[in-house]
Amino acid sequence: MSKVDVFDLIERMAALIRSEERKKCTEWGLQAVHLQALDYLSRCNRYSDSPAAVADYLGMTRGTVSQTLLLLAKKGYIQKVTDTQDRRKVHLTLLPEGTAILRQARNSELFNEAAELFKAHEFVNNEDMFMKALTALQKANKSQSFGQCKTCRHFTQTPAGFRCALTQEPLSHSDSEKICQEHTVA
Repeated sequence: MSKVDVFDLIERMAALIRSEERKKCTEWGLQAVHLQALDYLSRCNRYSDSPAAVADYLGMTRGTVSQTLLLLAKKGYIQKVTDTQDRRKVHLTLLPEGTAILRQARNSELFNEAAELFKAHEFVNNEDMFMKALTALQKANKSQSFGQCKTCRHFTQTPAGFRCALTQEPLSHSDSEKICQEHTVA
């Protein structure tokens, strides 16, 4: 049996994911980038819910993302909210209609079947394997890690609760479970 190129496998998996996204998006009159922005906003914390963070996460220009966000707001999937402390900042909030679209998009028979097949095999710590592969790709690309807050080197747990050592602000349990653009691998 010949050795398989890992890059080819990752590329093929990404192509299958994008193909499934395009099928779902066509049903709702959206493009894949719209669904990807909604997905990101459903998983990011309060430090990462800005238009600039969406652009960085998706690896797209701010102009492209701006047009995407305008369409999503027009369709009633997201809301732009001006920061109460700094009026120059805008936070993006996923609205119930956007959450509903995401729920429908994630309910994919292709991925449900694949997940079941994957569970049937006794892989050792497959999450760790994929996490290491993602981290390596991000480092090679010199991109931000956008990891889960509680896995960041700035995340601290005190008797009073969670805290970000970078911003010196308290974190809710919800914040700690979500993606942060300031994430630094521990």
